[in-house]
Amino acid sequence: MKISELATILEKIAPPQYQEAYDNSGLIVGNSTADITGILICLDSTEAVIDEAINLGCNLVVAHHPIVFKGLKKFNGRNYVERTVIKAIKNDIAIYAIHTNLDNMLYNGVNTQICHKLGIKNAKILAPKPQTLKQLTAFTPLDATQKVLDALYEAGAGEIGKYKNCSFTSLGTGSFTPTHSANPYIGTPNKAEEVRENSVQVIFPAYLEKKIVTALHAAHPYEEVAYYVYALENEQSNVGAGMVGELDEAMNTMDFLQLIKRQMTASSVRYTDILREKVKKIAVCGGAGSFLLPQAIASKADIFISADFKYHEFFDADKQIIIADIGHYESEQFTIDLLKDILEKENRDFEIFSTKIITNPINYL
Repeated sequence: MKISELATILEKIAPPQYQEAYDNSGLIVGNSTADITGILICLDSTEAVIDEAINLGCNLVVAHHPIVFKGLKKFNGRNYVERTVIKAIKNDIAIYAIHTNLDNMLYNGVNTQICHKLGIKNAKILAPKPQTLKQLTAFTPLDATQKVLDALYEAGAGEIGKYKNCSFTSLGTGSFTPTHSANPYIGTPNKAEEVRENSVQVIFPAYLEKKIVTALHAAHPYEEVAYYVYALENEQSNVGAGMVGELDEAMNTMDFLQLIKRQMTASSVRYTDILREKVKKIAVCGGAGSFLLPQAIASKADIFISADFKYHEFFDADKQIIIADIGHYESEQFTIDLLKDILEKENRDFEIFSTKIITNPINYL
């Protein structure tokens, strides 16, 4: 398997188009056409992780966090980023990052792992991502409608939440006059025509537009296909930041905090005032999640589990919710297990390893 093929697998699960604007997911170092000899999965691709990859005979490191977030102008080894990139290049080791695009997925995402660990059920996206959907309306002859719809579905259109092959069809009359140079599917050149047609409408992820339109043209019998595409303001229910769900049964708040500490192997849990004796509705966000506090409050969650809250941000709980800060590394560490499970299902003839290096830069006394 080549690195490009592996990237395609990961990008079907977490399309890079869903990463945040500041992010740098994707192949950061390396040749995409190289054959994979082994994969090492980690949270952070540090120098020590590159050394580990060398020792294991792996030429690909799949990391959650990108080693490079912004452009590097010099490669002098003056900091850990430059040293890591230099070492990877010198040893022909590729680095692939799958970061906020994986954070933003409802299925097989970072927050899904947290929910599994804590027994949170019926979880949904806390802050669905807007402006990621488009709608296609196309006009088809009656005998070609199903063929066109099938092609659009195959290309990725018509998925709404847990439902697929979703569309709306309405019957109407189309009018046109083929010119003398036309080769019409219906009608005769230079003669006005009126034809019973279906108007079909499907929603699709915006990043698939080229693929969807190509599929439309390939399946449609008309020489000139009448269609239009426009952007939607709808939020995409299975893409976005954070998640919120419920425990099977309400749990004593302090017992749940102890469960968080134990299940997430956190050295400590920083939390705000205990507002209620029991908790049931739980909001989570792996990594730095303070920006989601208003959404967590609006969801009526009893507690919000995340990381990297600053001192004054804890006041923003304002006796409306309990904040539980478990640490950035602690909240995302099980992403390694998630990626290993995904890649092992696609494994061909190379080994996949989870790093044994704790890359958490924070120590606790």
